[in-house]
Amino acid sequence: MKRVITGNQAVAYGVILSRVDVVSAYPITPQTTIVEELSELIASGRLKTRFLKVESEHSAMAALIGASTGGVRCFTATSSHGLAYMHEMLHWASGARLPIVMVNVNRAIGPPWNIWSDQSDSLSQRDTGWIQLYCENNQEVLDTILQAYLIAEKVKLPVMVVLDAFVLSHTSEPVEVPSMEEVDSFLPPFCPDYPIDTQEPRAYSVITMPEHFMEFRYKIQKAMEEVPDVSKKVDDEFRSRFGRGYGAIERYGKEEAEVLLMTSGTVTSTSRTVIRKLNEDGLSVAGLKIKRFRPFPSEEIYGAIKGAKKLAVIDRNLSAGVGGIFAQELRASLYPREERPQVFGFVSGLGGRDITPELIEEAIQYTVEHPQPEGDILWLGLKK
Repeated sequence: MKRVITGNQAVAYGVILSRVDVVSAYPITPQTTIVEELSELIASGRLKTRFLKVESEHSAMAALIGASTGGVRCFTATSSHGLAYMHEMLHWASGARLPIVMVNVNRAIGPPWNIWSDQSDSLSQRDTGWIQLYCENNQEVLDTILQAYLIAEKVKLPVMVVLDAFVLSHTSEPVEVPSMEEVDSFLPPFCPDYPIDTQEPRAYSVITMPEHFMEFRYKIQKAMEEVPDVSKKVDDEFRSRFGRGYGAIERYGKEEAEVLLMTSGTVTSTSRTVIRKLNEDGLSVAGLKIKRFRPFPSEEIYGAIKGAKKLAVIDRNLSAGVGGIFAQELRASLYPREERPQVFGFVSGLGGRDITPELIEEAIQYTVEHPQPEGDILWLGLKK
């Protein structure tokens, strides 16, 4: 069934189709309409899910940690300062190995106050132990929710599904919505290994002495190392059933390009058009879309960039004192390699400023014309 829906509605459809048992959230622009839609369905009795009303994002995640420990499938959504307020609880969710799925609608962190798209909120949580998946369009949003639950429940780690504020969250696009029966055959019921059972009492998340604590973190790391294989199998299975798949990365454009442009989120859609035009003009350039940020797809990227001499990265985020976070991660992953392209790190689109086709072409042309970048941060579209 095809519907014209917003990105936030696509999230809600994904939650419904995943047969989520408990939703808990606190409203914050621009994610509010996700939980509004779900709460209306629950209140009307059309959706048999428990909605937990809380006074903050910190409490929303705390409530889901309890619910997930109890053995049910859980969901929440947030943005920006709401995600920052959850920070402590994000560590508790991953440390307890709970397969919670959360949507973060990318929004800038203030001050100054801003409600538009910027990846700095989700990327500031990159060390909390959550898998992070970034979406390009509304179809990918819905499909990623369905895949996220299966990945989370296989590796026993929480997943953050990320989409751009307003560009996706409040913009309508045609989306193929699968039937409940189709999704049921893909996503089985959640069956935790150690749910709360009053007949077999257990203690959870108790104090852990130094002789045991490090092993807990080791196991989280080993679970993260399983994600590439698990997510590939999940994506392959999804593709075979629904005809769509995404992978950790996607390379597009000229096959043997000397210059590559790396993007994530909705900037990729604009980049596709620019790269197609430049290829027609005879420029040797290709694009590289990054979907999975955590764990960072180092091996997949290295396999896709062989032969390229330069790699431009457009970051819609900023780690003050370092630069764009995707460029920083890319440089770190390439450092041990004997052959690696020169990385040009562009920062643009902060606070929702448009990353136009002209700006993307400017970044590519700069990369083509310069043997190396003139600094770690190349500001794109900055007002003089």
